[in-house]
Amino acid sequence: MKKKLLSLLFLVAPFFIFSQEKGLDEKINDAFMPFASWWEGFVLTTVPLGSYNVPFVVLLLVGGATFFTIYFKFPSITKFGTAIKTVRGHYVDIEKHGVDKLYNNDEALAVEDIKDTIRDESAHGEVSHFQALATAVSGTVGLGNIAGVAVAIGLGGPGATFWMIICGLLGMSTKFVECTLGVKYRDVGPDGTVYGGPMYYLSKGLKERGFTTFGKILGVLFAVLCVGASFGGGNAFQSNQAAVQISSLLKLDSGSDGVIIGICLAILVGIVIIGGIKRIAKITEKIVPFMAGIYILASLVIIIANFSDIGLAFKIIFEGAFTPMAGLGGLVGVLIVGFQRAAFSNEAGAGSAAIAHSAVRTKYPASEGVVALLEPFIDTVVICTMTALVIVFFNIDGTNVQSVFNYSAETSSVILNADGRSIGGVDLTSMAFDSVIPHFSYVLTIAIVLFAFSTMISWSYYGLQAWKYLFGKTKTADIVYKLLFLVFVVIGAGATLDAVIKFSDAMILALVFPNMIGLFFLYPKVKQEMTRYLNAISIKKEAIEEGAIDVTKHM
Repeated sequence: MKKKLLSLLFLVAPFFIFSQEKGLDEKINDAFMPFASWWEGFVLTTVPLGSYNVPFVVLLLVGGATFFTIYFKFPSITKFGTAIKTVRGHYVDIEKHGVDKLYNNDEALAVEDIKDTIRDESAHGEVSHFQALATAVSGTVGLGNIAGVAVAIGLGGPGATFWMIICGLLGMSTKFVECTLGVKYRDVGPDGTVYGGPMYYLSKGLKERGFTTFGKILGVLFAVLCVGASFGGGNAFQSNQAAVQISSLLKLDSGSDGVIIGICLAILVGIVIIGGIKRIAKITEKIVPFMAGIYILASLVIIIANFSDIGLAFKIIFEGAFTPMAGLGGLVGVLIVGFQRAAFSNEAGAGSAAIAHSAVRTKYPASEGVVALLEPFIDTVVICTMTALVIVFFNIDGTNVQSVFNYSAETSSVILNADGRSIGGVDLTSMAFDSVIPHFSYVLTIAIVLFAFSTMISWSYYGLQAWKYLFGKTKTADIVYKLLFLVFVVIGAGATLDAVIKFSDAMILALVFPNMIGLFFLYPKVKQEMTRYLNAISIKKEAIEEGAIDVTKHM
């Protein structure tokens, strides 16, 4: 296995060297573009729906999420309270040691016996619920929330925001299903290291259902796509955007700025990812609340400053969802834009977050499933909605809903009425913030860099787990992957990667196909685990009401 990995590294090394020499210039970009375009076209294959051609992957995501939402009786609402209590540690005792040992005994345990039980019956896992959630959120909360919302509004108008929110609420159910399965079918090494994700529940779960070969094929397919997605969309694209923002802020214009910034980013990323999931979790649990806090606080400042226009803003969003503005297409067109951008933003259905959630310390897989459903809520329902409000406020003055710009579906951007400039993505969001908070673009640049950094370190873990599934859980496999990942940090920051970005974004969506197929086979297992977890919570509550010892006081 070591020889195979070293041979693979030897084969791809010339590509990296050649890329460095050429700087991945336009010739390489042009050479790769046909394949990237083909891959994107293949993944986003459309099916006719009325007068529209809808990407099948979007139908699969929305259809699956809707089914899971109904089947599990709207967990985004009914299990929201349980999710908050779980992530705050209310049930940490039964999750670590099992409810039977602690509360479901004929005789109450003495304090000394409880302590012995805690020592002997500790659950497998490497991180807490909050750390797993922070790691997963850091992998999804990023440029999609800043630039992606602007693209959605530019392409589909304010109404696209409404459908992004709906897709986020539906995606909470999909996250619940895939992350419960991630914990249930994870592998735990002799040293306590956890290996989990769709590749494991696809292979092991489908084997239980009698589809051994099919499960292996889906598991390998997902792992290959996940490695590619980690190098591209989860890495190179992030470092590229971070480098662009830093260069713009510092007004750098030399030909080597991107490479220098990329090397600095690679060093920082390397320091974190070499430490594994525990170090990644410790970093993300600090970065995510900080960067999200800055962004949300700034958004709230703008929302409060435009308090009198809140009703008008939501009216514009709601009316635009059902009666699209002229030139933006019909209802289905705006709906597709909203769902597709939300899918890129929260990755519900792609299965990537299940890899991070699999590392949690618990004996009840569903406990992490309910925690995971908070992820699309934070990512899409909260942060994306705030971004949309900021942009909508930028374009209204209480009476005129198009006072600053007009929408351009052709360019996925907006056209400034003042000078006719086409603005989209991060630039539109930055301009909207600057209109209320002067020079906030500087702070936004810092937030973008932090978003990109946290996304890279989270996706490094996702890709590593997939890589080890393919090449073995050895130190050699670990080192080879991490070196390749750091190389892509530099390449992404120093080169124009239009074709690669196009390719890798499509690859992230391609994860949906093997993952959703597995979810449709395995969702009954999730219901069993949910019942088991809720029963454990009920037993604890009954024991406390009857005067049994609350073990959390002795932990």
